[in-house]
Amino acid sequence: MKGYRMPEGFLWGGATAANQCEGAWNEGGRGLANVDLIPYGKDRWPVAQGKMKMLECDAEHAYPGHEAIDFYHHYKEDIALFAQMGFKCYRMSIAWTRIFPNGDEDEPNEKGLAFYDSVFDECKKHGIEPLVTLVHFDAPVHLIKKFGSWRSREMIACFEKYARTVFTRYKDKVKYWLTFNEINMLLHAPFMGAGIVFEDGENEEQVKYTAAHHELVASALAVKAAHEINPSMKVGCMINAGDFYPYSCNPQDVWEALCKNRESYFFVDAQSRGAYPAYAIKKLEREGITLPLQPGDEEILKAGTVDFVSFSYYSTRAVAAPGSNVPAATANIMLGVKNPYLKESDWGWAIDPQGLRTTMNTLYDRYQKPLFIVENGIGTNDTVESDGTVHDDDRIAYMSAHILEMEKAVVEDGIPLMGYTMWGPIDIVSASTGEMKKRYGFIRVNKDDAGNGDLSRSKKKSFEWYRNVIATNGENL
Repeated sequence: MKGYRMPEGFLWGGATAANQCEGAWNEGGRGLANVDLIPYGKDRWPVAQGKMKMLECDAEHAYPGHEAIDFYHHYKEDIALFAQMGFKCYRMSIAWTRIFPNGDEDEPNEKGLAFYDSVFDECKKHGIEPLVTLVHFDAPVHLIKKFGSWRSREMIACFEKYARTVFTRYKDKVKYWLTFNEINMLLHAPFMGAGIVFEDGENEEQVKYTAAHHELVASALAVKAAHEINPSMKVGCMINAGDFYPYSCNPQDVWEALCKNRESYFFVDAQSRGAYPAYAIKKLEREGITLPLQPGDEEILKAGTVDFVSFSYYSTRAVAAPGSNVPAATANIMLGVKNPYLKESDWGWAIDPQGLRTTMNTLYDRYQKPLFIVENGIGTNDTVESDGTVHDDDRIAYMSAHILEMEKAVVEDGIPLMGYTMWGPIDIVSASTGEMKKRYGFIRVNKDDAGNGDLSRSKKKSFEWYRNVIATNGENL
C-alpha cells in the first residue's frame, strides 16, 4: 500500500508497560503493586474494577504479570530487535515499586534506579529515544493499604517525590515523559487504573472523582517539576481515546455521544487547559459529587499544563440514548452498542481505521497541542506454522490501514504529530484479559496462557513489514 512520507524527525516505534512485560515482580528490591494482584481467569475483572478485594497473592489464582515475558532479564535482546526494525522511539514505563517499593520510603531503591539506567543506556546505544510513562496502572500496595490509594490526598506527595526522583536521575537520558497512562481508565477499571478498592456503601462515583482530582493535581506538579529539573524535557498526558459515535442521527443519540466523549475529555481539559470545564462542574453538582479542591489547587492545575497530548487508539465506540433497543457491543470496557458498519477483531473490538483520523482531528481541534499516538495495535490469535513462522497478514492489514489514516491526518489535515509507538511490538500479557494468546507483537514470545514456553523470541512476518514502513518514513505500507 502506498502511504505518505512523514515529516523528518518523526518518532516511529513501539510501546510496552512494565507490568505487562518486565516480570521479576519480586526481584531487585521491587515492592508489591496493584498490577501484581490482578489474576488470570474469571476474577480478573471483579478485581480490576475494585469490586473484589485482593491485596495479597494467593495460591488459588494465577498472576501472569509475575513473570510476563521477563523483559527484566531480556531487555538487551529485545531492544536490539527493536533497533533492527529501525525504532526511533521506545515507549515504556517505570515500575513505581522498583524505585520506592512501599511508595513512602525516605530513600529510593538503588537497584531499581540502576536497572532503568541500563535500559535507557541500551536504548541510546541503538539510537532509540525513550518515552517514559511514570505510572502505567501502578500503585504501591502499601499505599493502598495505608491511604486507600488515590482517594487520599496523601498520595500526591508520594507521587511527586517519585517523579522528582526519576526526573533528576534520568534528566540527561530521557527527554519525553507521560504522567499517567490512560488516566480516564480510572472511571472504568478503578483498581487496575488507580488501585481503588470500593468499600461497602461507598458512593463509588464520589470516590472515582476524588481520586481523579488527586491524580490531576499530581500530574500538574510533575509537569512543573520536570520543567524545573530540565527545561528541555517534554511532558504529556495520556488518555484511552476513540470517539463515541451516535448510533443514529436521533438527537438523543447525538447528545449521549457528546456526553460519553466528555467523560474522557474531562481529564485532558484539566491537564491541557489547566482548569475544570464548566460542563463537568455542572454534571458533578447535579450528581452530588464534590471535587476535593484545596486552596492553591486551581493554581497548580493552571501552572502544570502538559506540553503535548498523547493517546491510545484501538477502536471507536457507538452509543445510543438510554432505553434504546439496540444490540450491545461484544467487547468494550467503556460500554456501548454494536456498530453495524464495522468488522471486529478476534476479541470483539471494532476495527475502524478512519476513526483514528477522526479522533486525531477531534483532539487537535479541542486542544491545539502536538499529539502523540502512543498505543495502536490489534490482539490476534496467531497461528504458528510447522517451521515456526507466523504469517500475521491480518495484523499487517490492520496496521497499514490505521497508519494510512494517521498519515492523512498529518499530511492532508495539518495535524502536528510527534510520533507513533504501536502497541506492543513484542508479545506481552494482555491487560484486559491476562492472556498471552491475545498477541500484539511483531516479535513472538514462546509462552502460552498456562505459563509454558522457553520465552524465546522470533520474528513474525510483520517484523519486516514494519521495518520497511520505518525505513521509508511511512511511504511503503
